[in-house]
Amino acid sequence: MAKVDLSSMPCSIARSLDVIGEGWTILVLRDVFRGIRRFDELQRDLGIATNVLTARLKRLVDEGLLERRRYEQRPPRYEYHLTAKGRDLFPVLIALVNWGDKYLAGSSGPPRVMIHEACGKPTSPILVCSECGEAVGPGALRLLTREEPSKSA
Repeated sequence: MAKVDLSSMPCSIARSLDVIGEGWTILVLRDVFRGIRRFDELQRDLGIATNVLTARLKRLVDEGLLERRRYEQRPPRYEYHLTAKGRDLFPVLIALVNWGDKYLAGSSGPPRVMIHEACGKPTSPILVCSECGEAVGPGALRLLTREEPSKSA
């Protein structure tokens, strides 16, 4: 099936999916967030074909989500590190984990538990308003086009 170009749609979700919407891409990012940075380690952990991994890593580097850093001169070998743009996808991955844990975990429960390093307790991170700190859910937001006035204006 041919990939549909979503990059020019006037929708941030569509444009984001154009960059990170392919399943292997999200899993590569998941692994890099977990500290797996070398090609052979990524390939082994994911069980992905080398040509597919090469293409995904190249796209993530080209899009500015990852950067390649040489860790060995001969032969030249590289690690992949998150950029600020890549780190900003953290809430997206957490949202996918929370959703999968809630709806797809099955009777055995989630495959992993998130522990908050600061307090040592299990957690399910939530979205909060950047202005007041209140939890934000689907009914708590209104999306305006640039032309619409906001209530606070």
